[in-house]
Amino acid sequence: MALQFLGIWPNTPDDGSPTIWREDTTGDLIIQSWKADEATVRQVQEVGSVPGHSTDIPAHETVIRLPANMLQFIPRPEDDNGGHSGT
Repeated sequence: MALQFLGIWPNTPDDGSPTIWREDTTGDLIIQSWKADEATVRQVQEVGSVPGHSTDIPAHETVIRLPANMLQFIPRPEDDNGGHSGT
């Protein structure tokens, strides 16, 4: 697995900042960000997704809160370079 750095929270301090990478083979996004608080998780469960799908969060998953200014680093199909430097 080879990761490509896409971006980090602008004006980041030394640690604990939202960061996005893309796995080269699969195109999967790897995201470090803040865990959603309990109120947000409850809202996610109340809204749900598709009819009949469980609203439980499996032990191997989590809900994260990705700040809106991090959306600039998510690759779009029209991107040739796979993202931005973020620095």
